[in-house]
Amino acid sequence: MREPAFVRQVLAVAGMEVRKLRHDPTELATRAVQPVLWLAIFGQAMAHAHALDTGSIPYLDYLVPGILAQSVLFIAIFNGISVIWERDLGIVHKFLVSPAPRTALVLGKALGAGARALVQAIVVVLLGVALGVDLRLAPGALAGTVLVVILGAAVFSTFSLIIACIVKTRERFMGIGQVLTMPLFFASNAIYPTSVMPGWVRAIAKANPLTYQIDALRELLLPAHSALSPMGLPLDFAVLAAALVILVIVSARIYPRIAI
Repeated sequence: MREPAFVRQVLAVAGMEVRKLRHDPTELATRAVQPVLWLAIFGQAMAHAHALDTGSIPYLDYLVPGILAQSVLFIAIFNGISVIWERDLGIVHKFLVSPAPRTALVLGKALGAGARALVQAIVVVLLGVALGVDLRLAPGALAGTVLVVILGAAVFSTFSLIIACIVKTRERFMGIGQVLTMPLFFASNAIYPTSVMPGWVRAIAKANPLTYQIDALRELLLPAHSALSPMGLPLDFAVLAAALVILVIVSARIYPRIAI
């Protein structure tokens, strides 16, 4: 009886997060602008310049999974600001006095961020198809992509929640969020292989969960996965899952502090 109750609590919080989209449907359109610019302008320009060696994969094909992961990151990393809004509205206090364990609240918010990120993932995949990118669209590949998107969004959403619990104000949170997104994005294999990075940047990329999310997306979506990032799906999923477990444990412990 206990496990189904926990699952219901997680799904209830996730459902509340997803329903927020109905109150601001323009968010989906505005968030689609950035991947369009990256793929239609930056991707096309770099593909014609032949500035980076991506092996047997055309640069635009190589870029699509990276921009997909970037879109997920940008949605999830600012998800924590909703916790600050909820505190100001008194919603967090209602959560904290409910019988739901803190881990259910954190996981529900993480799952909600994953569901929101799926909408963005659909936009990026459709845009890639429209640009002629050779994507693997078999059911198994798409199912794996959905799992990677949700897992990656959950990781960065939970990380965002930890930041929100520490800084506690919208102004500080937005400033820190802006500072973190670019290093996470550029210190990954999103727009160039790790082999072209300086050694110290490559070390950061290996510790960056975004690198493993992108690697998994490339292996799932690209028919000929680049040998420039051969980490493999088992390691990618293991790193993302381990990161999520650690972040959920930490955020569940400090989540009540947001109400103080």
